[in-house]
Parts: sequence; structure tokens; C-alpha cells
Amino acid sequence: MTTIPEYDIARSAACPLDPAPAMRARQEEGPLTRVRLWDGTMAWLVTSHAEHRAVLAHPRVSVEPARGLPRLSAVEAAAMEAMAAREDGEGGISFILMDDPEHARLRRMVTGAFTVRRVEAMRPATQRIADDLVDAMLAGPKPVDLVEAFSLPLPSLVISNLLGVPYDDHEFFQANSRTIINRDSSAEVRGQAQYALGAYLYTLLGEKVDKPGDDLLSGLAERIAAGELSQQEATQMGVLMLFAGHETTANMITLGTLALLRQPDQADALRKGDDPQVAAAVEELLRYLTITHGGLRRVALEDIEIGGQVIRAGEGILAVNEVANRDPAVFPDPDRLDVGRNARSHVTFGYGVHQCLGQSLARMELQVAYPTLLRRIPSLALAAEVEQIPFKHDGFVYGAYELPVTW
Repeated sequence: MTTIPEYDIARSAACPLDPAPAMRARQEEGPLTRVRLWDGTMAWLVTSHAEHRAVLAHPRVSVEPARGLPRLSAVEAAAMEAMAAREDGEGGISFILMDDPEHARLRRMVTGAFTVRRVEAMRPATQRIADDLVDAMLAGPKPVDLVEAFSLPLPSLVISNLLGVPYDDHEFFQANSRTIINRDSSAEVRGQAQYALGAYLYTLLGEKVDKPGDDLLSGLAERIAAGELSQQEATQMGVLMLFAGHETTANMITLGTLALLRQPDQADALRKGDDPQVAAAVEELLRYLTITHGGLRRVALEDIEIGGQVIRAGEGILAVNEVANRDPAVFPDPDRLDVGRNARSHVTFGYGVHQCLGQSLARMELQVAYPTLLRRIPSLALAAEVEQIPFKHDGFVYGAYELPVTW
């Protein structure tokens, strides 16, 4: 029986952009394997692409913690708590941890803000933000930390504008979100950060009930005023979008730039590509990097058959995104970054009814970020050896704490 230690999602120092060796080893054993987790409980580990999608799309598979999901490690539990923050600092349940129909009811209230049409309307403003950040980089000293100079500010500005959160407060929510997802944070410190984010958005929503604007939080405030949504529910939704809307994209910008700078031929292909080619390159980078690592937790509500295996009612399931995205049956030579590959079927954003709500926004931001950096700074290069880069092995979302670059 294979045992999966608590933090066996860490990627190797030798290949920091590849999935954890322990997870890849499980993939070689078969599409579904029975494993003993770090806390002694049993679960099914799903590592193939087809079975991964089958699990996430199955109507009798649940995402609700109370139904018996595999127990989370401390860092993943912290991330889930962050996405479910309440105004009083206590943990609640976000709609991403609900089954339908309640999940669908709450999700529909914010879906309109993330349609392809609405997101495309934000592209010119996003391009201006990217250009302004590059202007500041070029005018300042070098080397520079790309994370602080570009990767974090870009999605922070975009999500702030979308939600109606004053950008002057971006350092506040960046610092608190980092505290919440860091496994080295004590329970007390993590709780304080969670409380601060929840209290901030709870207060802001109250202000928007009285003085609504043209933003997503104002839309939620209107539903509060109409009695369709409680202020607590709206706060949970706001924290989820604020947290997920900048931390994940910032890490993708950083790691994607690192991957491209390490492979100049791939960077050059993206630099010279037209819009469809850039879009395809972004899909390949999403597949290749898969920054949400560690597995999606599910539980079977009744006996189901997946990949020739019977999963009994009540048994836990871990569907591992980063390994499914390296399935050679779907992506030939999967460990090779190929920006010309058709990688649209990747599962980086999940699959089924719980597929990432903000995926169109993330795609648009990445389609702006990479070519802006590569075209405006054609001599962009790493200013440190990969071994010197501090990677986020301790986080639910993988990335790098800093990325020194020069030109």
C-alpha cells in the first residue's frame, strides 16, 4: 500500500517546474491507485487525464467537506478557509465547496462578470496596465524582481477594478492572502489574516449597499439589498474572488516567464506569434505549469465505476491536476514545453460544474502579460540561477516568491 506524506506535493529542486516526483510515480502505477494518506485515511488517487475528467464531471461525486472529503494538509486547509472567510473571522463554506443546487444558485450571481464578452472589454485597460508597469521597469534600476514589479501588480489592478476594491488597499490583501496560504503561519496569525480580509470586504459591501457603483461587489450589494443574498454570503464570495483573482495569475505570470526565459526558442515563438498563436501558447503554459498542485478532493456519494475500478460510497478521491496534465496518452512528450501544441483540453481550471469561474479573465491577463514582456523587453533574461530562486513548495498555489530579471 502506497503512503502519501502530508507535503509530498513538493516539486523537485532539479526540476522545479515539473510535478512532484512522488505524484508522477503514482501515475506509472495506473490511472487509479488506492493510497494511504499522511493522516492514515485511505483514498483513491486519480492521475490520468480521462479518469480525472470523469471524476470531476460525475453527478454522484461531491465536493462538500461534511460528506467526508479526504482530509486536507494544513496548507490546503488554510487556503480553503481563506476562500470561505466570514466577517467575524470564523470559517464558513464558500460556494466552491457546495454541491448543486446551492452551488449553482450562488455561482449564477457572479457569472455575468466573467463572461468572455465582459472580459474582452477589459483587455485594452489590462494592456495599458501592463505597458505602464513595463515603462516603470525600464525607467528603474536593474536587476528587478519581476514578482513585485510586474507579476503581482498587474492582476491586483485588474481584479481591484473588476470588484470595485480601491487599489490603494492592494498591499493589504496581498499580504494577508500570503499569510493565509503559508503553512508556516501559526493558527493565530492565519486566523487574524482571515479575519482582516473578511472584515474588510464585509465593511466595503455595506458601503456599496448605500452607494453602489458599476462593479462586481456593487452587484452583490444590490442582491443583499433585495434579500437574495446575505452579507455573510456576499463576503465569502468577495474574498474568494479577491484572493483567487490575483494570487493565482501572479504565480502563472512569474513561472510562465521563467519557463520561457529558460527556453529561448519557445519565447521567440510566442514573441513572434499572432493572437491565436499567443492564445495557444498560454494554454500550453497553463498545462505545463499547473500551479494549483496537490489534488482536487472529492467523495463518492454512491458506488460508481471510474476507469474500470469501483469506488464505493463514502470513499475519498484525489484528482491530481498537475499529473493529469502530463498524461502522455493525451499530450505526447508531456514533459516538453511546446507553445505550438494544442493543449486546450488541459484540466488546470478543473472540469465539470466546479470549473474555475475566472478562467476567461486569467487567460486574457496571461495573453497580455507574456507578449508585452517579451516584445517590449526582447533582451529580458534571468538574473539568478534557477537554484537560487525561492519557490513556493509550501503553498496551495505553486509559484516563486521572487524572480530576479535583467535586460
